[in-house]
This record gives sequence, structure tokens and C-alpha cells, in this order.
Amino acid sequence: MKISVWDTYVTRDDSSIMHFDILVPDSVQDSEKVFEYGRAYLKRKSVVSEDISSEVCKFCHIEEASETVTEEVKKHGFYVVELKNCGV
Repeated sequence: MKISVWDTYVTRDDSSIMHFDILVPDSVQDSEKVFEYGRAYLKRKSVVSEDISSEVCKFCHIEEASETVTEEVKKHGFYVVELKNCGV
């Protein structure tokens, strides 16, 4: 499966910067849908932060997904790769 990688930086309420990638099928072209997935991820993590928008979440590139990512994307519509300050 080809996936689009959306590079995302969000300022948490403690002023630290979370960095994570939102992975979606490459057929998803609607940035608002990607932002919605990002908001769902933040809510699931119980993270209070600024809203996700095009200023903090940008399309980066397309790549081939691993089997694990493909399964999660098929199940949930997206997958998040946590890169920095994503712990609670």
C-alpha cells in the first residue's frame, strides 16, 4: 500500500513540541481529513494542545507501507508514528 506521510508538530500545554507523522492512504487528498485523524490521535493520548492545521501538519512524501502499517490503516484509516515528546 502506498501511503502519504504528513509531518506534524504540535505545541502541548506544557510548551513542549510533539513531533509525529500521520500516515494515510495516498488516495486521501483532503487535508481536513488528515487533521481530523491528528485530532483523534491527540484526544486518544489525552493531550491538550493547539489545533492541528496546515501550519503544523504538512504533506511530506509518499512511501510504501509496512505490513503492520497497512493493517492499521485498513482498520482505522490512519496510523501515527510517534517521533518526539509523544508520551503522556
